[in-house]
Amino acid sequence: MRIDIITVLPELLESPLNHSIVKRAREKKLVEINIINLRDFTSDKYRSVDDYAFGGGAGMVMMIEPVFRAIEKLKNERDYDEIIYTSPDGEKFNQKMANRLSMNKNLLILAGHYKGVDQRIRDHLITMEISIGDYVLSGGEIPAAAITDAIVRLIPGAISDEQSALSDSFQDDLLAPPVYTRPSEFQGWKVPDILLSGNTGEIEKWRHEQSLERTQKLRPDLSNYE
Repeated sequence: MRIDIITVLPELLESPLNHSIVKRAREKKLVEINIINLRDFTSDKYRSVDDYAFGGGAGMVMMIEPVFRAIEKLKNERDYDEIIYTSPDGEKFNQKMANRLSMNKNLLILAGHYKGVDQRIRDHLITMEISIGDYVLSGGEIPAAAITDAIVRLIPGAISDEQSALSDSFQDDLLAPPVYTRPSEFQGWKVPDILLSGNTGEIEKWRHEQSLERTQKLRPDLSNYE
């Protein structure tokens, strides 16, 4: 799998994409991640990639020309399954979307910045817009990193215990059950007896019940918890 990310601030992506599971997946050649500096595609001597909005108003807008050049260059080199734009008004990112995107071969992510990108880019080149929540960040780099992380950990081989990814929260529209480890008792706080019983069937039944209960209590907006 290959993920290309176009950004105004590549340094913001270097650290989160060079550690932990994502780093190991890259080292195993399971995924290739390329961070593309948008400023490399501007003809402006000051390497500017933003300008004032037509019609006035506060804030700057990502210019159409450098973004167009960057996307067209990459598209000429390969076919992308999706060209994603990170935006507060995009479709809300969730585990189902991560699962679907992890099945693709080539993804291109444009990290939004300033007041956004010239609408013509969104109208003609972007195939998918994603938001990671109903709040505003300083730029789309953190959302791009979050989306990438969520996708990469689903690639077969990225996690040594693949069952771990399948049992994560939200995989079945359920929150994960509570987890415990040694010691079985600490300051009088005990691990539920069922988890020490060795009865795999009863343990799985208990975990499912706990997932249902936690989802109904903490995230009743999730649909599939009956």
